Amino acid sequence: MRAWVPDGPLDLALVLGPLRRGPGDPTYRALPDGSVWRCGLTPSGPGTLRVRALGGEVRGEAWGPGAEWLLEGLPSLLGADDDPTRFTPRHRLVAMTRHRRPGLRLTRTGLVLESLIPSVLEQKVTTVEAYRAWRLLVTRFGLPAPGPAPAGMRVMPEPRTWARIPSWEWHGAGVDDKRASTVLRAVRVAGRLEEAARMDPVAARERLERVAGIGPWTSAEVVQRSHGAADEVTVGDLHLPGIVGWALAGDRDADDDEMLRLLEPYTGQRHRAARLVLLSGRVPPRRAPRAAPRDFRRL
Repeated sequence: MRAWVPDGPLDLALVLGPLRRGPGDPTYRALPDGSVWRCGLTPSGPGTLRVRALGGEVRGEAWGPGAEWLLEGLPSLLGADDDPTRFTPRHRLVAMTRHRRPGLRLTRTGLVLESLIPSVLEQKVTTVEAYRAWRLLVTRFGLPAPGPAPAGMRVMPEPRTWARIPSWEWHGAGVDDKRASTVLRAVRVAGRLEEAARMDPVAARERLERVAGIGPWTSAEVVQRSHGAADEVTVGDLHLPGIVGWALAGDRDADDDEMLRLLEPYTGQRHRAARLVLLSGRVPPRRAPRAAPRDFRRL
């Protein structure tokens, strides 16, 4: 067990929430007692971590070969490397959201593949499709969660396991050949990609994008989690530019260039600013029904 005392407000759900890939994510579980359970494939092997906030203290318990690694990284996971005081709101909406959400910190997992693979699965599809694919593949091919983890929890498959998943299993999970091929290329160089966790975010993104099929959208989504990268804003997203444009300038048709212009006053903290915009709940009204999931099993 490890105890850690943060130097300011800390909201476990806000900090760790970006690591959850949908409500059925088998690697993540938030329980009614306020505890958060998380399974990870660490450099030391699989591990399960339970985190609880008790008063002004956070306690972590871990099991499995990766337990020591997970406990050592607990402060970073909970935002100890993040400095929210460096952020200065430039818009009233952002300032109000920050005031309402003082416990927001940016997590740093120190792990690359566990964020890369689900991000690849989210490319060009609905979140419902991507979450389903992640849930099915991890449940089918993942490792049992060490320790007294809640029922159904699993550790992400090892790279060699991802590489051996048959094509029909990818299709059964709703993953097209393009995304499956990107995952396969990534796991073949898993060691090199995990090394990126020790690089600065810009260099890490450059290394990730050397793998065909990994572009700026995917690399940003990864380093936001693996590095706690406060300035790495996601470009190429279908919805984010319009949400930021609407929230900060009343422009629901904003593109990436306009979003980056609006976020320019937050240079160095643009990802945090974008998260606060999303947490504000101010989004443009829908123009059309939500996109329907596609069934790749019929292809």
